[in-house]
Amino acid sequence: MENTKLKVVILFGGTSPEYEVSCNSAASILRNIDQAKYEIYALGITRQGKWMLTHASPDEIADTSWENNSGNKDASICPDRRVHGIRLKDKDIRVDTVFNIIHGQFGEDGTMQGLLDVAGIPYVGAGTLASAACMDKEVTRAIVREKIGTIKMAKYYSTDRVTFSHSPEDELKNIEEFFGGEYPLFVKPASDGSSVGISKVKNQMELFEGIKLAATEDFKILIEETIVGREIEVAVLGNRTPHASPVGEILSANEFYDYEAKYSNPLSKTRIVDDLPEEKIREIQNDAVEVFKAMGCEGLSRADFFLSTENEVVFNEINTLPGFTNISLYPKLWGAAGIEYGELIDKLIELSMEED
Repeated sequence: MENTKLKVVILFGGTSPEYEVSCNSAASILRNIDQAKYEIYALGITRQGKWMLTHASPDEIADTSWENNSGNKDASICPDRRVHGIRLKDKDIRVDTVFNIIHGQFGEDGTMQGLLDVAGIPYVGAGTLASAACMDKEVTRAIVREKIGTIKMAKYYSTDRVTFSHSPEDELKNIEEFFGGEYPLFVKPASDGSSVGISKVKNQMELFEGIKLAATEDFKILIEETIVGREIEVAVLGNRTPHASPVGEILSANEFYDYEAKYSNPLSKTRIVDDLPEEKIREIQNDAVEVFKAMGCEGLSRADFFLSTENEVVFNEINTLPGFTNISLYPKLWGAAGIEYGELIDKLIELSMEED
C-alpha cells in the first residue's frame, strides 16, 4: 500500500544566538505532531553550521545533545528543484513541506526562505521578502508608517556600527539631543530576536555600553524611547484571511523582558488579558492583523504592543517565527482560543501548502 503521509521536514538549530530556543521549539513540535498523519524528518543545523538529518529524541534535541547522536547523517536542503527536498550522500528524499523553526539570523530573516523558494519547496511562515522586512525593526516601522498611518509607534533613532565607531561622542550627543536628554532609553540590534543584545539604559555611559553590545549582534542599532505600560502580545494565523488570537500579557520578572527573563527566570509569567474593555481588545487584535497584512506575512506571526499608561496601543514589533516551546506565548494564545498544540501544527502545515 502506497504511503499517503505528508512528508514534513522539521528544520531547527542554526548559527544565531537563538539556537537553544530553536532546539526547544523543534522538540515541542516533535512531541506534539501527529505521527500517524506525517512522515517526519528532523533536519538540524549545529551552531557551527553543519547540517544533519537526525533520529535523536525530542529530549536530545531540547538539550542540544542531538549533535552527538550516532545515527546522524550529513544532509541538506538541495536547491535543485528536481530533488524537492533533502540531499544525503547516498540518496535524495522528496518532501512535501518544511516547518522551519530556526529563530533569528539565517532562519527567520529571509535567507532560509530564499533557499526554500529556490528549491521550490513549500514552507511554514512568511516568504522571503516579508521575513526580511519583519526581521529589520526599522524597515518594519517604515512600512507600517507608510501603509497604516494610524498605528502609534515609539520614537526611535537609528545608528550603525561604523558610524558609531568613527565618532561615538558625536553620536551620543546626537542621540541625547534627539530624545531631549530624557532617559531611560532602550538600545536594540535592528535585526535580532528573543531580546538578544537589548539594553535599558539610564545615562550616557550606559547608552555607550548598550550600543557597543547591540553592535556585536547587528550592524544597525535602534535607540527607542521608553513606553511606560503593559507588554501585550497577539498571535495571528492565516494567509490571505488572517485572524487574531485572544490578547496576552507578559509579566516580566526582570526590569524588562530580556532573554534571561523569557527563557530562564521562572518568575516571568504570561496571562490572557481579561481586564480590558472589549473595544480595546478588538483594537489590539485589529492592529495585529493590519500589521500582518501590511508586511505581507503568511502562516503565522506574533505582534508585540505596549498598552501605555494613557491607554494608547503602541506597536513594538512583529515576529514571523515566534517561539514554539512549551512556555511560548504563541501556542498558549491559540490554546486559549480552543486550538490545541497539535491542531495548530496541522493548521500551519495546511497553510504552508495553500496555493498563492
